[in-house]
Amino acid sequence: MNRPEKIPANLRYGETVLVLQGGGALGAYQAGVYETMHSTAIEPDWVSGISIGAINAAIIAGNPQDQRIAKLRSFWETVTSDWPPTMMVADNAISRSWASSLSAWQAMTFGIPGFFAPFHLPAPLALPGSPQAISWYDTSTLRDTLLAHADFDRINSGGMRLSLGAVNVTTGNFAYFDNRHIEIRPEHVMASGALPPGFPPVEIDGEYFWDGGLVSNTPLSYVLDNADAASTLVLQVDLFSARGNFPSTMDGVEERRKDIIYSSRTRMNTDRFLELHKLRRAVSSLASKLPEDALADPQIAELAELGNDRVVSILHLIYRRSGRDGPAKDYEFSRRSMHEHWRAGSADARRTLRASDWHEPPAVEDAIAVYDLTRSGVL
Repeated sequence: MNRPEKIPANLRYGETVLVLQGGGALGAYQAGVYETMHSTAIEPDWVSGISIGAINAAIIAGNPQDQRIAKLRSFWETVTSDWPPTMMVADNAISRSWASSLSAWQAMTFGIPGFFAPFHLPAPLALPGSPQAISWYDTSTLRDTLLAHADFDRINSGGMRLSLGAVNVTTGNFAYFDNRHIEIRPEHVMASGALPPGFPPVEIDGEYFWDGGLVSNTPLSYVLDNADAASTLVLQVDLFSARGNFPSTMDGVEERRKDIIYSSRTRMNTDRFLELHKLRRAVSSLASKLPEDALADPQIAELAELGNDRVVSILHLIYRRSGRDGPAKDYEFSRRSMHEHWRAGSADARRTLRASDWHEPPAVEDAIAVYDLTRSGVL
């Protein structure tokens, strides 16, 4: 079957970036978003992710276009199970809540095949300093799963840019592993998703790293700071919504707590980008008024290079709770929920990409435009 050509709107941007937030089992939503992107011939030049977003990003970057959907589906089939069996779960709130609780209990008790498993020795009984003493689960099987679903030679060939966020355990500093600057290995992906205290830190070149979501659950700020095209289209796919209803139960409190902690601070990031844009434009304007001999000064020339007129459009897709979610939604790895999340991502992406609002990059004066087209248009 012949693939359709890239839609013209996508070609009006210098680069297209897919930004994937962390969120555990909810990450199937991101796979659904990418499936719709793929079907409309919108392929990213750059994928950036944190935690489960890092895994999805590595699978996308680590496969040729015609194999990416199959590999994503294989990964999500690997880490989910049909338990309790779908045929035993009625389509009502009580039955779904029961099934969700059982699925989450199974993940906590027995782990997830190809992802993580509980250590045989509980943390309080383990030797201090050992992985067992500082985490509950062993994630070593994830390395083999990653190697089965992503070609790391392809990732490091430079065909698609890949950047993954993590945090250094001892310094507390945020770190990005970017294949423009380093060789990406499975350990870099695992480090981005090593969320404590469940998962142990991952050692990379003598340093230890935890899940980047501890500092920022989205790599948007890194993308805005490091994009170098004159115009950039960002598809930001988030798994936790900053907005939500006031909780009425303790389960609701826990779910809302996670939403607030792990949601993206998109407005903060875009406001910062806009302020920097104004500064860069001022630098450009000043440089244009300087005589040539002044621009020959190396320090002035270096300053003048900071000026640019980059513009960015952000298509913000956010997984919104379905009414069947709960506080365990990020570690409820049932096959049924996975399919629902996948379909929701695909549907939201279709609605977003059908809209014409984002087709033209913003004016240089505006610098940045953020669209939430599944809800309310331009933010």
